[in-house]
Amino acid sequence: MLSTLEAGRCESMGTLLDVKDLKTRFHTPEGTVYAVNGISFHVKEGETLAVVGESGCGKSVSMLSILQLILVPPGEIAGGQALYRGVDLLKKSESEMEAIRGQEVAMIFQDPMTSLNPVLSIGRQISETLRTHKGMDQKEANRRTIELLEMVGISDPAHRLGDYPHQFSGGMRQRVMIAIALACNPSLLIADEPTTALDVTIQAQIVELVTKIRDQVHMAVIWITHDLGVVAGIADRVMVMYAGFIVEEASVVELYENPCHPYTSALLGALPRVDRRRDHRLKSIPGAPPSLLVEPHGCPFSARCEVVIDRCKTDNPLLTPVGQDHHNIACWVDINTGAPR
Repeated sequence: MLSTLEAGRCESMGTLLDVKDLKTRFHTPEGTVYAVNGISFHVKEGETLAVVGESGCGKSVSMLSILQLILVPPGEIAGGQALYRGVDLLKKSESEMEAIRGQEVAMIFQDPMTSLNPVLSIGRQISETLRTHKGMDQKEANRRTIELLEMVGISDPAHRLGDYPHQFSGGMRQRVMIAIALACNPSLLIADEPTTALDVTIQAQIVELVTKIRDQVHMAVIWITHDLGVVAGIADRVMVMYAGFIVEEASVVELYENPCHPYTSALLGALPRVDRRRDHRLKSIPGAPPSLLVEPHGCPFSARCEVVIDRCKTDNPLLTPVGQDHHNIACWVDINTGAPR
């Protein structure tokens, strides 16, 4: 399998992951949930891409789909490609995906409290990955496990191999999750809101840790979050999602300086900033996201948008270039003038 992946390197031209027109559905008793609606994006080697949007917009489902981790049924990957080094992950069998997950592409899941097995020791959970993917014997795996725990900041790691998840704090459990994800030196790390359940101080430590390790091993990262405050310190590029669509993508500097989609502008307007006056009021976004049980027609943000025009309600715009630095938006309107594009 790895030789096949290596063969795709020449075709990728520096692009590690290239997702094209990904669609994911969930078939429920209430109807079909249109969770991801034809998104396309890429990640380059060593790059950090932040995926931003409110809960339920399709961030996590997109990444779980790429790794074939959604439950089928009720889930269904209805179309698209996920080319990792030129090889389509969506066409791989489960056994082939097991060889890729953890070794080539690793994922840190959202809740460290429930992502670890409560009846297995920390040492066993990390060493199992090494024995499965690297063929290490137990002695080698234990030695590498100690190195990994030390790398992620677990004190006295040799004496904590036999400890269980309940003996660690939330921040320490997340560090263990990072150690498991990094065990096989993956080329791509997907971090699914890894700081959500942690307090602000621990959040900052986890962000700093992932950034430090990313720079050391030249690993690409997809950082899924709803917190734009985290994005500024970790990402190279930002992809904003809404109701299963990508509505804007740009470099992190360009996005903060020149947000061009009404949703992105509204998100940034709701972000507390130290450079604003004390009497400045944070903005809220009126209304609620559309029901994903209804097949999308028109712009998904039109019902909440302040610059909506008639075309927004009938035609959903494609991502098109605007501004500088590969800045793309899906919008019919220039938010600065209110005029149609």
